[in-house]
Amino acid sequence: MKKIVVLLLLALGLQQGLHAQKVLKVWVVRHAEKDTSNPKDQDPDLSDIGAKRAEALKKELKGQRIDSIFSTDYKRTKLTGYPLADITGINIKTYDPSKIAVLAKSLKMNAQGKKILIIGHSNTVLEVIEAFGGKKPIEKLTDADYSYLFSLTIKGAKVDVKVEKYGDKEPVKEL
Repeated sequence: MKKIVVLLLLALGLQQGLHAQKVLKVWVVRHAEKDTSNPKDQDPDLSDIGAKRAEALKKELKGQRIDSIFSTDYKRTKLTGYPLADITGINIKTYDPSKIAVLAKSLKMNAQGKKILIIGHSNTVLEVIEAFGGKKPIEKLTDADYSYLFSLTIKGAKVDVKVEKYGDKEPVKEL
């Protein structure tokens, strides 16, 4: 009888621990449109359209009370996050895109209950989603895809991924 009571108490404690687990909310975006006027520039600024998209991202997320912003160490990714960082007072933290799994694991362990923005590239955004345990919601991002805003809701091993668009929804050509 004592064993049954102990087992029931352990099961109840484990169940309460699972319910007490906090949700981690992560938004993942590709950097906004970059300035392509100098094809030799490996680290360009944002174009005028890209700067407008960065402002649109700020407007989209400003009410979410973001706790941290992560960006790769390129001007275009940082400039995409700066408008939001500026109004929230958050310093943008850089991450190594070749170590996305390490970033995801660290955030899942240490940022429960937080709201995070991660800014990446066309070839890393979907990898970020998968690193958190989410399923890729689209097959791939093309060089013209800038308007996707992916939101991940992570609670334990469960990851819900939603896809939205922000700013100008269709690619706009620079004149």
